[in-house]
Formats: sequence, structure tokens, C-alpha cells
Amino acid sequence: MAITKIPAAGFSDAVNFRNIIINGDMSIAQRGTSTASITGGGYYSCDRWRFDINSQGTWTQSQSTDVPTGQGFAKSTKLDCTTADASPSAGDLLAFIQKVEGQNLQYLKKGTSSAESTTLSFWVKSNKTGTYIAELVDSDNSRQISKSYTISSADTWEKKTLTFAGDTTGAFANDNARSLDIVLWLGAGSNYTSGTLSTSWSSITNANEAVGQVNLADSTSNEWYITGVQLEAGTSASDFEFLPVDINQQRCFRYFYMVGDEDEQGLGTAFYRSNTNVRFIIEPPVTMRTTPSLDQSTASNSFRVLSSAGGDDLLDDWSIMTSSTDRFAIVVNATDASGTGGQAGYALINLADTHFALTAEL
Repeated sequence: MAITKIPAAGFSDAVNFRNIIINGDMSIAQRGTSTASITGGGYYSCDRWRFDINSQGTWTQSQSTDVPTGQGFAKSTKLDCTTADASPSAGDLLAFIQKVEGQNLQYLKKGTSSAESTTLSFWVKSNKTGTYIAELVDSDNSRQISKSYTISSADTWEKKTLTFAGDTTGAFANDNARSLDIVLWLGAGSNYTSGTLSTSWSSITNANEAVGQVNLADSTSNEWYITGVQLEAGTSASDFEFLPVDINQQRCFRYFYMVGDEDEQGLGTAFYRSNTNVRFIIEPPVTMRTTPSLDQSTASNSFRVLSSAGGDDLLDDWSIMTSSTDRFAIVVNATDASGTGGQAGYALINLADTHFALTAEL
């Protein structure tokens, strides 16, 4: 049997992680598929995507199956306005954002004479036609660049491609902290729209960030969908880089790991250090970006520990110990625990609609 040697460079069609965006196809949604009554900024459905809102309507965010036909996508993010704000105040804003670590951006050579251009591409759909703004923000050096695009046809999937010149001023820090924000504006008050759109890299002037942006919040009929978001080095857009689901999920786990979100779901083997101190260890499936904090429900009796001696120890919440790291988390309850020192147990979720997660978001 003939043996074929694989070239040192590997397979020509191998995935090379050219997409800076994580979960650009909106396929991972650890926090759940829908959140209603949103009036403030946070992470709500599809992983790695933050919905920023400051006093501009009320929204439902969901993972949708409405996708562009024939492009290979199965999911999108949908934003649905449920309370309108037709006259935003000066400081109001509405934006869909992903934040990126500096150590993932070094090959862009920002801050040098060889700085790479980048191209942002995505599929978008809305009943609200008009001008929208996409922005790159360098948080290390307080610099930004904005580009406009147009949704031309209502309720129709359209692909948009925007190229941003490389920036020869200000390098990205080579660390695990936030360096770059990809901002998709959806609404903005005059604080962000009263100047001249900054289409070249410059120091941040708020008035120049979102000039011309339509107000997606002006009607409860408005909806906005997005999928296939890709940011890559170069001046042209390549086809979207689909990753195996396990790889995409592991990349999301670096920033957020949902340990449990169902009644009776186990969290880990527990140990009573004393009668009033119970703890257990979580080892996330990947190294997290930094030492995580807890994202958990805090209703009365949200959790319980089944004692090895029998009986339930009902607990309201947990805290994370300072000896935790990005590789493991020691979780403790020393406020309402009631057991027997030296005994083992098993920590579980006790109530429906309860969640317990580790977060290391940027």
C-alpha cells in the first residue's frame, strides 16, 4: 500500500482560525435561547456577544433559527423591541458588541508601519432599513474607526462587508485583557451622532462614533437579526469559517462556563470543612481567561447539599475562594451551611430556573 506524506504545512484546507470573532455563527448559547424585558447591558443568549443598552427601549434577545438560505448557518441572534424609545436622550445607546483579548491580535501588528487592514463581514436582516454603523474600538489606546453600511431591503437577509485600514499608532497589549471591541450600533443619542463619522483611525471622540445611525428602538415592530460575523486580516472577506461545534464551544468556555441550569442537576462532590462551612471544586473543561467569578441565582434555597449522613442542607448561594485560579475554582458556603464537619456530600441545584456558572468575560 502506498504511503502518502503529509506536507509540513499540513492540509491545504485545514482550519486556520482566521476569524477573530468567537461564535460568529451564533451556534452556542449557554445562558439560554431567549431573555425578555432587557433594559440594561449584559450577556443574554448567544455566547461572547454583549448587548449594550442605555435607556433606549426594552428588548427581547433570542437565538433564532431564521438564517440566510443556502449559506450553511443554523442559528442567528434576534433582537426584538418590546418597548419603544422614539426620541432617545443624548446619552442613550444601543449596540451589539464582542470584546477581544490583546494576545489574540498581535499578528495584526497594530501600532507599527506594517499594521494589517481588517475586513468585517456578516449577514444581517431587519424591517428597519437605513444607515447603520460598525465600529472598531482600541481600548488600550483609546482609538477608534467607524464605517457605515445600509440595510436596503426590509425583512431580507443581506451580506455586508466593511474594510478597516490598519492603524500605525498604538499597539495592542499582549495579554489576556480587553483590547479590541467590535461594535455594531443599533441606536444612539446625540452624544454619539453630533459630529463627523470617524472613518479613519483617531483618538476617541464620542460625537464621531455613530453619526447617521438609525434608531432601531423607535417602534415595537422593529426586529434585527445577525449571523455569520467574521473579522479577519486583509482587505477582502473570505467565506465564513465554520468550526466543529466542540471547538466553538471550548472557545466559549474560556469566557463563560455554565456548570448547571436545571433542577436536580449536580454541581460537584462537596466536603464539610466544619459544621457551617461546605465547599466543592469545579474544574472547567478549558483554562479560563482569568480567575473566574460566579454567575448564579440567589433566590432562597436555590441550592442544596445531599449529606453522606442523609438529609438535605438547603443553601441560598455560594462564593468563590481567593485561592481559585483560571484552572479550577473552589466554591464555598459559610453563611447558611448546616452539616457535620468531615462529612462528604453532593451539591445540586434545588430549584427550577436556577443557574450556576463561572464567568471570565472581558
